Amino acid sequence: MLAQLLQALLSSRACSEMLAKSICVFCGSNQGAQDVYRRSAREVGRRLAESKIQVVFGAGNCGLMGAVADAALEAGGRVVGVIPKALQRREVARDGLSELHVVRSMHERKAMMTELSDAFLALPGGLGTLEELFEVLSWAQLGIHEKPVGLLNVAGYFDPLLVFLDRSLQEGFVRPEHHSLLLHGEDLDELLARMTAYESPIAHKWLDLDEG
Repeated sequence: MLAQLLQALLSSRACSEMLAKSICVFCGSNQGAQDVYRRSAREVGRRLAESKIQVVFGAGNCGLMGAVADAALEAGGRVVGVIPKALQRREVARDGLSELHVVRSMHERKAMMTELSDAFLALPGGLGTLEELFEVLSWAQLGIHEKPVGLLNVAGYFDPLLVFLDRSLQEGFVRPEHHSLLLHGEDLDELLARMTAYESPIAHKWLDLDEG
């Protein structure tokens, strides 16, 4: 199933210089220690809805995930959730979504979220948010997709991460073209504009799923 979804990604790459119709939002299932995180999450949901951009997310009903979904739905937007069956049984999925996809595993969840989206936007979050962010970055590095990946650096939350990524470039573990795959900023309007104008710097894909 996962291999089929990855194949679908290769055949459905987003067009560059085109406003995304669907953006996958990665963010925390907790609210965070500062109210600015919740306010920013709600602003993202509202702005995407007002721009007629569908929100794809992990279907959670709490934390920043819930804040994004609530604001988007309140503004009349479409919100699509993807959740593994095990988590749905624990009743953490938000009710009233435009669509809810129930899948078998976390791997299928991430693959489907990627397939349904033209771009990705990470907000503050914990380990799960970082894992999702770096997986789509790794897939972009491998040429599996050419979709923009943005990071909204709310209140400097991601400053240490950006310093680490700069260090990984300086120490030769990340190539310059791969370092540039992550678009980041503190202003939502500017970040979305850069994501809209994005063109992938990857001229080839390292991985051919048809081989072997």
